[in-house]
Amino acid sequence: MIITRRDFTAALALTGAAAAIGLSPLQLISEAFAQNAVDVAKPVSLPDMALGPKDAAVTVTEYASMTCPHCAAFTEQVFPKIKEAFIDTGKIRFVFREFPLDIKAAAGSMLARCIAKDDSGKYFAVIDMLFKQQNDWVLKNTAETLTRIGKQAGLSQQAVEDCLKDQALLDKIAADQKYANEVLKVNSTPTFFINGEMLKGEQSFEEFSKKITPLLKS
Repeated sequence: MIITRRDFTAALALTGAAAAIGLSPLQLISEAFAQNAVDVAKPVSLPDMALGPKDAAVTVTEYASMTCPHCAAFTEQVFPKIKEAFIDTGKIRFVFREFPLDIKAAAGSMLARCIAKDDSGKYFAVIDMLFKQQNDWVLKNTAETLTRIGKQAGLSQQAVEDCLKDQALLDKIAADQKYANEVLKVNSTPTFFINGEMLKGEQSFEEFSKKITPLLKS
């Protein structure tokens, strides 16, 4: 997906249905595993937003699109259990990375970055709010609804507008998405990596626990 400023601005004013018709998703590529955990661990353009200790034995990395309903379901139903069992206890590090499948998802990711700045805890709170209100800002006037969410989080209207016009931020998100697509072979959301091993699609807490627990003991 190559995002141009003209397409980006126009899409924010569309309803969700119109945007779905007018926008093309990221081109899919053949599925493959990441070359190794080092490739996954490497931040590219944007600093990682993560919870948990940097030296944790296990790192879980999620690639998600803010307009993806499966990502929203994972955040609401599964992530709180992972946080309680593994993150809050200091056993794992959990990294969230943006992989926008459409222009509206890119706008949501940009707003989350602008609100949180370098505060990972705040960032996770913002994406949780965006996922919970996904139908509101995706299916209605996106710019207007994101402005309301931004104001609720403490930004002025001008700050929200400046955020959504930030070409440098948009370029960094696109560069990170390209790296994930071409190097890590991410082609759908949500996609997870557990110490470099790819796990595709929405998973239950039990599935994550089966993968994580043996790594903690090794």
